Amino acid sequence: MTDTDDRPDSTVPERPDGTVPAGPDPGRGATAWAVLLPPGRYEAERLVHHDTLELTGLTGDAAAGGPATAATTRAGVGAAGATATRAGAADATAGPRPGDAVAVLTEDPLRLVALGRVARATAERREDPDDPQSDPASGAFVVAYTRRVFDEPVPADGLALDGPVAALPADAYRALVGRLGPPPARRSWLVSLDLPIEAATPAEAVRLFWSYVRDLGPRELPAFVSPSGDELAMQAFVLGAEANQDPEEDD
Repeated sequence: MTDTDDRPDSTVPERPDGTVPAGPDPGRGATAWAVLLPPGRYEAERLVHHDTLELTGLTGDAAAGGPATAATTRAGVGAAGATATRAGAADATAGPRPGDAVAVLTEDPLRLVALGRVARATAERREDPDDPQSDPASGAFVVAYTRRVFDEPVPADGLALDGPVAALPADAYRALVGRLGPPPARRSWLVSLDLPIEAATPAEAVRLFWSYVRDLGPRELPAFVSPSGDELAMQAFVLGAEANQDPEEDD
């Protein structure tokens, strides 16, 4: 499980009325939002740490929240039923506001992968947030992460979304948060990446190193991680998951 520090985040500004909701609870009667990751985005968010989630291509009701709602069943998340769903739909007419609580989900099956707050977009966004050279994008919907569980997604069965951004009743949001449990304690890790490189000078070797890292990235290069002070517990990770690097153990 990977979590964000609990330090104040400047990317989550005050609401227009000057308030900032505290903690993961949107407040009784307030609207939270369910955001569904586009296909393939889950892997990208799991591989590289981002402070924010930027979604583009959302137009009309989907971008503003609109009439879309997240319905719940009595057997699943948020057993408040139809009454809570109608309340969520009523609050959704104003659309997402900066500071509103967000549950980030992925589907097939539907799972909770992160929590966050709606944040204001900066003046310029890019089509690919990992590529500073990509074309500028407009109408980005931005979520500032407050907690990530990409490595251990939580089932969100019983929740049905009507669109990529849907109003989520407060009771359903609290039920999702309750499934996460307390965040794990943070600790220090040693992460290394060793590449044998042929070069004429040390400076050239360093340049080649960063070229390989940029071109191959976490999808192809193994990174080695161990708890600080316990290097014998080192593990290799590729594609965000533990990967055996000993060919003899594969035989």
